Amino acid sequence: MKVTINDFLKKKNEGRKITILTAYDYPTAKMVDEAGLDAILVGDSLGMVVQGLENTLPVTMDEMIYHTKMVSRAALRAMVIGDMPYMSYQASIEEAVRNAGRFIKEAGAQAVKLEGGREVADRVEAMTKAEIPVMAHIGLTPQAVHRMGGYKVQGKTEEAAKRLLEDAKIMQEAGAASLILEAIPSDLAKQITSELAIPTIGIGAGVFCDGQVLVIHDVLGLFERFTPKFVKNIANLKDSAMQAIGEYRKEVEEGLFPGKGHSF
Repeated sequence: MKVTINDFLKKKNEGRKITILTAYDYPTAKMVDEAGLDAILVGDSLGMVVQGLENTLPVTMDEMIYHTKMVSRAALRAMVIGDMPYMSYQASIEEAVRNAGRFIKEAGAQAVKLEGGREVADRVEAMTKAEIPVMAHIGLTPQAVHRMGGYKVQGKTEEAAKRLLEDAKIMQEAGAASLILEAIPSDLAKQITSELAIPTIGIGAGVFCDGQVLVIHDVLGLFERFTPKFVKNIANLKDSAMQAIGEYRKEVEEGLFPGKGHSF
């Protein structure tokens, strides 16, 4: 049975953690789905971990639809959340709703995610009125990397913390079904989580959030350019893959592959 936003809310109310990972293609999404996670975020992080870009800003709406379609085909149980890329919602409310609708109508997602606080509240409200569940995202918002001056922890001062708490409540009032808190102090995340009725999903925001999300390439040890403090490499698949690839090269060079068992 497909996970819904109501299941997220039920887990929060029952004190059970929500589990989310990113995925960008069919085989990876199939593994995440079969492992029993609640949701798959098709993040614009694909720009960095799949496309090799320096940041997420160049990722296009068409690229996000393409990847979300693949993930949706694999996710039989997990909720699929499409991540709205830079400039897919900033220009106007109408464009924001239209692009959000593409994730649902064309790509088979069940929800969308967008970055920002009070400045995008009207987008969140309009999407919600269009029957599109929204996951909001505050704190460190990678699409604002130039304004923030890099990937830095947010909400460390009293004033900044107050603004993030206000933004969280504004997102809830605008109709957001859940809220990502990225790279903020654990105590602030705890306060926001306790004061909101909607679930919070942490990434670098401590243990007190209602759930957690990570980029799957970080969890599996497949992205080495940089490793944020909040990432946990649970496996190192690169070493295993490099060993297999090296063995293939060696067997081909030595005439060991293909053997009789691999020939017609």
